[in-house]
Amino acid sequence: MQYFIGISPPKSFSNRVSRFRKSWLNGQVEKAVEPHITLKAQGGLTPDESWFEDVRQACRKIEPFEVAIGNTAFFGEDVLYLEVDSSEIKKLHERLVKAIKPSEEMISQYFELDRFVPHLTLAKTSYGLSVQQLKEMAQLASEELDICQFELESIRIYQENGNGRYRKYVDIPLGSHKS
Repeated sequence: MQYFIGISPPKSFSNRVSRFRKSWLNGQVEKAVEPHITLKAQGGLTPDESWFEDVRQACRKIEPFEVAIGNTAFFGEDVLYLEVDSSEIKKLHERLVKAIKPSEEMISQYFELDRFVPHLTLAKTSYGLSVQQLKEMAQLASEELDICQFELESIRIYQENGNGRYRKYVDIPLGSHKS
């Protein structure tokens, strides 16, 4: 059983991203997980859930904040993503890593702390697209997907269901916000 912690954008934006990705990927990526911003990767999120209360406590110390998702960018030539702009998101990421205490090896493996780049993945060559298709997809995404701005009020823990697919496990509110 694996977990990761993410941010689920507003439903209307997630739906637009899903429709856009499906037009290129025949729904492959949508079967794995909903559109999201990874906030904390799997490292240290053990099946015994001993980290769960630490995550809840870390979230109480950060009040809701603004997030913007927008421009397209690449990791190398193989991963197309939407950039995430927020002055607070890296602080939240760091607070979660400190609370969970993954090993240095896991921090390196999952590109955390100094190597953390908040983003929403649109597509990868590993999903079956060519580098040229990713470039074409980036151009269309910049035309079709408007910038999404929203107030982040909670984070989402995703749980793997045993066959490589992740689903919502639980949402945890930030600060004093109650959902």
